[in-house]
Amino acid sequence: MTAFPADRTVIVTGAVSERGIGRATADYLAERGWNIGVIDLDDAACKAVAKELAEKHGVKAHGAGANVADEASVRAAIDEIEAELPQLVALANIAGVSSPVPYLELDSTEWDRVININMNGVHYATRRAAESMAKNRLGRIVNISSVSAQRGGGTFSKTPYSVAKAGVIGLTRATARELGEYDITVNAISPGPIDTDIMGGTLTEERKDELVKDLVVNRVGTTRDIAAAISFLIGEDAGYISGQTLNVDGGLYMH
Repeated sequence: MTAFPADRTVIVTGAVSERGIGRATADYLAERGWNIGVIDLDDAACKAVAKELAEKHGVKAHGAGANVADEASVRAAIDEIEAELPQLVALANIAGVSSPVPYLELDSTEWDRVININMNGVHYATRRAAESMAKNRLGRIVNISSVSAQRGGGTFSKTPYSVAKAGVIGLTRATARELGEYDITVNAISPGPIDTDIMGGTLTEERKDELVKDLVVNRVGTTRDIAAAISFLIGEDAGYISGQTLNVDGGLYMH
């Protein structure tokens, strides 16, 4: 078992949106001493968030803009972050888009958009990060799937989203199997209803009450719930967990 370096970096994709899981995760991990690489669409916004995290938590942070659906763009962003920050130990693949389009109204443009961002984007970031992790023989990768993948939708987003998020689970298992020999773990988190804009805007109290009826806890999830689960899975003590999907969903889906 390789010990973690004292100075270690995690890259978080989709980390700019103020109400998103990525931003909450970057903040939560910085608070716990991780140096943070910020990736999102807008380079200037990434750099601004990185500056804010560094000042707030006293860690090192660097932002680089990238479209996760474009492999060259993702590789360049990770190259830039690695040049600026200590050893890359972890990657949190959080960038994603929702898609509420009904199946019979779905066209190929929307299908490709959702698959490219939500599944291919996870592969591109993982593929590049894994190169560095394999050289160091140490890595933790966490991907965000969705309960939508396991239940075939039934959430705000519909078919292409469910398909992409199911693909993320398959990718998680296959990469866990192939990268294990390099002491890299790969796991997925499958959130249930979380109060973020990906649910179609801020959830009203009425909508929250409706969602809670399907849960075994008395509230919908928060971005902090997911950030805490990511923090655990990328931690030094989680090295014996790999290829798993952790449902953080208030008991919505039990399997």
